[in-house]
Amino acid sequence: MAIDHDAIRPMLGRPPAPTLEQVAERAGVSRSTASRAINGGLRVSPEAQGAVEAAIAELGYTPNRAARSLVTKRTDSIALVVPEPDERVLSDPFFAGMLNGLSTAFADSEMQLVLVIARPGDSARTIRYLRNGHVDGAIVVSHHRDDELDHALELSGLPNVFVGRPLSAESDAQYVDTDNVEGGRIATQRLISIGRRRLATIAGPLDMSAGIDRLKGWRDAVRAAGLSEDAVVHGDFTITSGAAAARRLLAAHPDIDGLFVASDLMAIGAMGVLVELGRDVPGDIAIVGYDNVGVASSTNPPLTTVIQPVIAMARAAGARLLDQLHGGGDREPLIFAPELVIRGSA
Repeated sequence: MAIDHDAIRPMLGRPPAPTLEQVAERAGVSRSTASRAINGGLRVSPEAQGAVEAAIAELGYTPNRAARSLVTKRTDSIALVVPEPDERVLSDPFFAGMLNGLSTAFADSEMQLVLVIARPGDSARTIRYLRNGHVDGAIVVSHHRDDELDHALELSGLPNVFVGRPLSAESDAQYVDTDNVEGGRIATQRLISIGRRRLATIAGPLDMSAGIDRLKGWRDAVRAAGLSEDAVVHGDFTITSGAAAARRLLAAHPDIDGLFVASDLMAIGAMGVLVELGRDVPGDIAIVGYDNVGVASSTNPPLTTVIQPVIAMARAAGARLLDQLHGGGDREPLIFAPELVIRGSA
């Protein structure tokens, strides 16, 4: 037996939801005009648009998003694409900062943020999802060379912005970043300026632009000072990898007195190993990190580090994507200047 939902609503104490027909009647326009006004205002006079908006406010009408998407071909959804393992996304404060900044960027719009975790080796499924019309655009963070997301998104035509420089030389993707080369340079220069001469680095992965660029900045500063650049090990921006890298580094180069670590989380892992091995920070080894995540000020000693303005970068990426969706947008990269925060570790 069919159920008359409109008939039983009063018995449940809930009035029926306003309909599009009621909005049109209250506004004094046709149903089709009301629909066009709700779905972007195409071929609707300013007077009719205003009347429909007033009727929506008076009646408390909420458009059916599914029906609206059929008309507008829009989903009002943006994908935040993170090509990292689940546990990394949930534990790294970088991604919390991204969510914070993007939520602010979309606060005054109808856009909903959809988190898409592209697990390593499974980027094909993510690319299919993005191409199949589930979202209106994508913001990609923590991009790796093998993900090929920059190339795939360029071919798809889906509006997108990267946080971090895409690695494909031919990529025309919009992106927001910090000057990671300069950040690596000023971090290393800080160690040199306080008299450290046997320098090392725990660099990031070489399949990410941040890892490549921060290592280049370290090398530029070390070479300019005429110092050795042989003490290099790599991690993956996690605490665990920083600890493992520090053990390898000290086993191979026990005489180092200055260490630039390409992320604060790796620096925290490294500092734990130094304490375990009886090395004083900064007495024996001065350390500079990168990111300025919240825990950097609460380590012992507090960590000298380079600021990466994650929330501001996320806001800028969100604003640029909204510009694209409205037919505009600046194609030039937006690069934030790095700043050094000096604390007790260096």
